[in-house]
Amino acid sequence: MENAKIIIGSDHAGFTLKEKVIRLLKELKIEVEDVGAYSADSVNYGPIAKRVAEKVAGNDDWKGILICGTGIGMSIMANKVKGIRAAVVHDTFSAKATRAHNDSNILCMGERVIGSGLALEITKEWLTASFDAGKHAQRIQFILDYELGKQQ
Repeated sequence: MENAKIIIGSDHAGFTLKEKVIRLLKELKIEVEDVGAYSADSVNYGPIAKRVAEKVAGNDDWKGILICGTGIGMSIMANKVKGIRAAVVHDTFSAKATRAHNDSNILCMGERVIGSGLALEITKEWLTASFDAGKHAQRIQFILDYELGKQQ
């Protein structure tokens, strides 16, 4: 993800892992914008996921990372925003595949599901994988057309 900028957010259940991922991104010299949570105090994941997704939508310079307890709530909310392809990932194979086949623009992970070592490997895999296009581009176009009301 050359020249990519990462906007990252978590709820309270993903706060500790988010802080570790931010350290990794900074070590990799990737620009990071942190939109919270800023502590382990209970917060609603919805507004954080919405903020990340709206920044990423339609802006190829930005990719997002969202972390909650499972990654599921964040992905559901993020995918409500047009142009977002948020994927819950808990292994390195899926991290690469979701970029290569689905051109995912938001990575979602669950702190209560995976350890931090694996999460950092997933993050690196997702960051370095690229969209294969080809037959996959047609599939992504179908999704985009549906979002715009061109498909039924």
